[in-house]
Parts: sequence; structure tokens; C-alpha cells
Amino acid sequence: MTSSSPPTGDISVPITRVVLVAATAALGGFLFGFDTAVINGAVSAIGEQFSTGPLLLGFSVASALIGCAIGAWFAGRIADRFGRIRVMLLAAALFVLSSLGCGLAFGIWDLSFWRVIGGLGVGAASVIAPAYIAEVSPPPYRGRLGSLQQMAIVTGIFVALLTDAAIVAAAGSSTEPWLFGLEAWRWMFLSELVPAVIYGLLALTIPESPRYLIARGELVKAKSVLSRYVGGDVEKTTTDILQTVKGASDRPRFSILRGKAFGLLPIVWVGIGLSVLQQFTGINVIFYYSTTLWQAVGFTEQDSLTITVITSVTNIVTTIVAILLIDRIGRKPLLLVGAIGQFACLAVLAVMFATAPIVDGEPVLDGAAGPIALIAANLYVVFFGASWGPVVWVLLGEMFSNRIRAVALSVAAAAQWAANFVISTTFPALAAVGLGLAYGIYTFFAFAAIFFVIRFVRETKGRTLESMDDGDRPIPTVGSGA
Repeated sequence: MTSSSPPTGDISVPITRVVLVAATAALGGFLFGFDTAVINGAVSAIGEQFSTGPLLLGFSVASALIGCAIGAWFAGRIADRFGRIRVMLLAAALFVLSSLGCGLAFGIWDLSFWRVIGGLGVGAASVIAPAYIAEVSPPPYRGRLGSLQQMAIVTGIFVALLTDAAIVAAAGSSTEPWLFGLEAWRWMFLSELVPAVIYGLLALTIPESPRYLIARGELVKAKSVLSRYVGGDVEKTTTDILQTVKGASDRPRFSILRGKAFGLLPIVWVGIGLSVLQQFTGINVIFYYSTTLWQAVGFTEQDSLTITVITSVTNIVTTIVAILLIDRIGRKPLLLVGAIGQFACLAVLAVMFATAPIVDGEPVLDGAAGPIALIAANLYVVFFGASWGPVVWVLLGEMFSNRIRAVALSVAAAAQWAANFVISTTFPALAAVGLGLAYGIYTFFAFAAIFFVIRFVRETKGRTLESMDDGDRPIPTVGSGA
């Protein structure tokens, strides 16, 4: 990143300095991914340890998503009232508590409670990282730096899977006692203490958001941060920010999002739409259920686990592609290509599963059908990882005006977690009816995403955050300006 010239405009600060600050904020994304994935290796052991049935066990896994939605909903208001850094510190503390609570849980109910606590941290991190990164980044690099959030998420997922595997390898199985007599599955949760503490300590070393400082009247500090990290004409930027935060309340309320479009500002509905469509194309079915899915259609358990790891690595590689492209070709083109690609891949999967012969109640992909489905599923991850995965987070961090950014991002992120919960909990029921039906529904939403991007998404490439509009006006149509 440091060797290439800026895609648009000029900056007057060392980009390495900005990268380090953005990467620190993105550690919240790493914990976001780690926390949501680390339970994968512990599920069977938890069920055995606490003699838990599938329904209650499933709830304990999904309970974190409830906390995620709640944490996201309130994080924006807390950030506007007390600052972005304090939200990071709060999220780090919640991750620490969850790690300890889950690792030392006495039963399934208190484990579920600590999973909700961890979810609160994930929800808060999912809001504050993109908002903070957007607010301290020079416009020419804002897309790349914002994409670090998604890179951190997918890396966190990958590291969690590797950590689970390493602990099981060392202990012999997830149920066996390991260090200090604690079962291996408990150490999977306790391992999160390390990145959580690092996140909290590093958050103390980075500056507060200049937009927050200006909103609080701390102009001298804000100008110092702008000069060191954002660059450009600091006096003009300060004046522009002052204009955009006028009318912002000292006690942030959701009422500032009210508009004529079904009760909300149109731009808020666009954020909600992006968040929901990101989830409703079924990406988390691939990550949460992939091993079970591939076993169901004929692959061995070992092959299914290998495919899952390959898929995780694929997601990381394609996120790097997005980082390289997002500030060059823009957000909207990436979303459009991604939506078209996801639609095509999901349509292939829907057809493959709908036409597969049923043996013992499960579809069997005979002959070329298995490899075709495998290629389609991984190509789907390629299109998602290079577009909707990182780009949605970038847009949510920069598409809202200074006045409403944190609160609007909270609403959009909460909608995203709610959509995640819906998809994750309905997939088993849909799969019981038929995988063709499940993937047919995800195909429909990918098709809808194409037209949503064309009609409603505004390009934000190269624009300053102060030029973002939250006015209650119609969304531009195709071909209109940014």
C-alpha cells in the first residue's frame, strides 16, 4: 500500500502512520471474526459436557448473534456521547469477560449468557471500527483502509479455526483435560484473552476521531489529529466538519434518523438494505454449515473439513483483491460485479441441489455434479470476498454524514446481525425441505441485490466525509452524479 501512488488527490501525511492506526481499530474486526468462529471446535464437546440437546445447544451458539444486534444498536449512541476510543475499550472489556466466562462456564445457561456478552462486544466492534477508520483516513486511501475491517474479520475466523485445531492436536480431543486440568474446549474460549487484551492496550495508543473532537468543541486536538493523519487543508476540513455537525445533540438520539421514507432518511434505508442483502445471499451458511453441508452431499468428514479451510483461505485472498481495487474502480462497480457473480453461482448451486437424486433423505451429487457444486460454492465466496464482504463495511463507514454517522451505522449494523440470525437459524429448516429451495431463496436475494445497487447506491470513491448528505431527498437514479 505504501509504494503505490494515491488513486485520487494528494495527501500530506505518511500513509504508514495512518495504516497503523487503522489496523489497530480493525483489531476489533479480528476479535469479531475470532469470537464468532471459535465456538466451532467446541460445539460437540459442550453438548457432551453439559448433556445438552440439539435445540438448546443451537441456541447457545446463536445467542451471540442476539448480543451482536444489541451491541451494534447502542454502540453508535455511546460513541457519539463518550467517544470512539471508549467504545473500543468497552468492546475489549466485553471480549475479556466473555472469554473468561465461557472458558470457566458451569453449565449451558451461563455459557449462553457469556456468549451474549461476547456478542455485545462483537456488535460494538462492528460499528466502531468502520466509523473510526473512515474518520481518520485520507480520502484517497479510505476504501483500502476501510477494507482492513473485513480483512481482520476473515483473518480472525481463520486464526480461530487454526487455534481450535492446535488445541485439539495438543490435548488429543476437545473433551480431554489439557493445561491446569481444564478441558481443551475451554481453552478455545480462553485463547481469546490474548487478542482482547492487545486490542484494549493498543486502543489506548491511538487518537480520538477528529469528527468527534470537533463535535465536542475540542478544535485544537482535532486539528492536530487531522494534520497528522488525514492531511489536506486542515482549516477548511475543520470548518466543513463544524458545518456538518451543527445541530448534533449532546445526547445522541435515534430521532435524528427520522425522515419521510417510511419514517427514516433514505440514506439510512440504503445502509439497512446493504446490510440485509449482504446476509440474505447466504454467506454465513457457507461458513457456519459448510462441513455438514459437504458431508451431506457425499464428501467425507476429512474432505469436508479441508474444503472449509480452503474456503476460509479463499475469503482472505479475495479480500486482498478488494483492498487493491476499491479505491481504483470504486465501491459501486465492485458491488455490482459481486452481486452478478453471486447470483450466477447461487443459481448453479440451486439447480444442482434441486435436481440431485435423494438417497436416505439426503441429496447426492453424482458424477460431475459434485465438482460443479464445489466450484460454484468457492466462486461464490470469491465474488463475496472481493465485493460485498469488505465494500459494505467501507460504505457503512463513509456513506453517512458526520451528523448521523455513528447512530446510522448502529442501525445498519444491527439490521445486519438480525439478518445473520435469521439466515443462520432458518437454514436447517429450509435444508430439511430441500437444499434446492434454500439456495433458490439466496439466489433471489442476489438477483435483487443487482437492482438495489444500480438504483440506490451512490459512489463515495474520492469524496470527503463532509460532502456526504443525510438530507431527506430521493436517492439518485442510474447515471446521476455522486
